[in-house]
Amino acid sequence: MANISMSDVQLLCHPESDAGGVTGVDVSITRVLRGEIQVDYRVSGAVSELEVPAQAQPHRVEGLWKNTCFEIFIKQSDKEIYLEYNFSPSSQWAVYQFSSYRRDMAEVAIAAPEIIVERQEFDLVISASFYLPDEWQESDVKVGLSAVLATQNGNRSYWALVHPEGDPDFHHKDCFALELKAPSAA
Repeated sequence: MANISMSDVQLLCHPESDAGGVTGVDVSITRVLRGEIQVDYRVSGAVSELEVPAQAQPHRVEGLWKNTCFEIFIKQSDKEIYLEYNFSPSSQWAVYQFSSYRRDMAEVAIAAPEIIVERQEFDLVISASFYLPDEWQESDVKVGLSAVLATQNGNRSYWALVHPEGDPDFHHKDCFALELKAPSAA
């Protein structure tokens, strides 16, 4: 049986954000062989107050972070280069690569992630499954998990594993707070 790397964590609301009735954001992330990552975000609380984009054709879209959006940042443990994945409840997505902190942003050519959305009265679940680029598949990685939650009244709250001091900044090195080991075929 293959080894996998799996973690269950809770995101924290940025101290200067109004959670807008959301009581928590829980994330489960699993890394399996062949570079596949499965990440599940569960938003609990007054999800009816969130501005959730309507389902759309799954395709790459810019600026998803301006609305309700779920993000994962991935960095090879020994390098400055990192990836940013954005997943919208609309099933639209984006992937970028940076050479270092917020530098040289470029789109990454990948297969479209699979995004599944389940919405209930007090829960919103976004599940995304995607593959890391080939050169990342055998490396240990550090991960930053985050979410931007927009409410119908125009407020936004910012959720992450860790928040550095100051304004919300999911790109900050401190946000890469979770380590996922490269899976092995054992």
